[in-house]
Amino acid sequence: MKLRKVLALTLAAAMTLSLTACGGSDEGGAEAPATETPAADDGAAAETPAADDGDEAAAPAASSGVTYASINLGEDYKDLTTTIKFIHHKTDREEDGTISDLIAKFNELYPNIMVETEGITDYQEDALLRLSAGDWGDVMFIPAVDKAELSTYFIPFGTVEEMSEYVNFADEWMYDNMCYGIGFMGNAQGILYNKKVFADAGITELPKTPDEFIAALQAIKDNTDAIPLYTNYAAGWTMGGQWDAFLGAITTSDKTWLNQKFVHTAEPFKDNGDGTGAYALYKILYDAVEKGLIEDDYTTTDWEGCKPMINNGEIGCMVLGSWAIAQMKAAGDHPDDIGYMPFPITVGGKQYATAGPDYSYAINANASEENQAAAMVFVKWMVEESGWCEIEGGYPISKTAPTSFVFEGVEVVRNIPALEGEEDFLNEMNAESELSFNAGGDAKVQRIVEAAFTGEETFDDIMADWTQVWNDAQEACGIEVLY
Repeated sequence: MKLRKVLALTLAAAMTLSLTACGGSDEGGAEAPATETPAADDGAAAETPAADDGDEAAAPAASSGVTYASINLGEDYKDLTTTIKFIHHKTDREEDGTISDLIAKFNELYPNIMVETEGITDYQEDALLRLSAGDWGDVMFIPAVDKAELSTYFIPFGTVEEMSEYVNFADEWMYDNMCYGIGFMGNAQGILYNKKVFADAGITELPKTPDEFIAALQAIKDNTDAIPLYTNYAAGWTMGGQWDAFLGAITTSDKTWLNQKFVHTAEPFKDNGDGTGAYALYKILYDAVEKGLIEDDYTTTDWEGCKPMINNGEIGCMVLGSWAIAQMKAAGDHPDDIGYMPFPITVGGKQYATAGPDYSYAINANASEENQAAAMVFVKWMVEESGWCEIEGGYPISKTAPTSFVFEGVEVVRNIPALEGEEDFLNEMNAESELSFNAGGDAKVQRIVEAAFTGEETFDDIMADWTQVWNDAQEACGIEVLY
């Protein structure tokens, strides 16, 4: 195997978590969120296979016998006295006091369960090292581990069927039909926008198609002083890391397309002629740049600077996962102006959005019985009572906790995992083609911006080139073309 393929496969494994895991140090990009699988930032992660339906044999229960469903918050374990440790990647929330405030509220209900916390900057790499050493505490966010190893490191919260009554995405960290991880928040894929800017531009209905979206951007340019679409080109991760996230069910309505059909398709980038598919997705960006509906100089975009800009109405919209909502709301005096809308592609009269968990809580299998019970109580409280998901503006995890997250008229779906035996096909195609979809392929999307701005390449030229390297990769990887 070529060296670049080895490196790309390694990167793809690490990037898997970064598709949804949002920035701990308030730099959403270092751990650029995107599609369906929780992911990481910059560590060398073990490859995580697709969810294993497994057999029905139950994994060993917690040594304490406690499960998520068995706990009645505020009633059970009130006399339990112990100290547990929680390690996480949200260093920004460690620094601004959010986590300590949440723990203080937890202690109002459970004053005898002390919770020590540690925010880790290079979380993905550090967490994997600590996991292997066995000395990390009682609760952690799961790094990119092989799902076959989940029962080695963690205790189950309950069966997937049982947990699905309480939380969304109970099958994300599933093995042998047991749930080993619960997201601390969810991420949906859409577009962040300033509601006042849209109103001032005369936009009364959110755009649902590429043509309507470009028309909305033009209205913003014609009627306001705001930048219609801020590309965040210079950040890099905001290119492939964000635009690739819409491949699959959002742009095709087909939940099997991304992980099962994409690699077997002869012309995945062809123009469908109806404003759907990968062609329509990336052409939105090309058209916006070509028509001058972005910042004046895309090379000087500023990730930190864009936050107060959109809060203050200097930007109309940005393509970012829902994890960014909280950051933009907190960046100025106009949090209520920040809105979130579905991606403007409609298939068969319906819009789709994908959503999945960010980093997920897990409990140490080697912790004492008392600490396992305390950890289970703490995790359940964090999921159902803390409001942390709501603070972050996340897609809801708990099925009982109140949420303000709304995607009206949109069907929220998940891209179905790869077929058994084909789990590595997309990684291999990404490496061979060097397009790296959902795996750090920022350069290919930056190319679209550059080409549209300079006029040196047409969009169809770029799509034809992508098709050629894709077909070459299929041949080199021995992947059968079926569609």
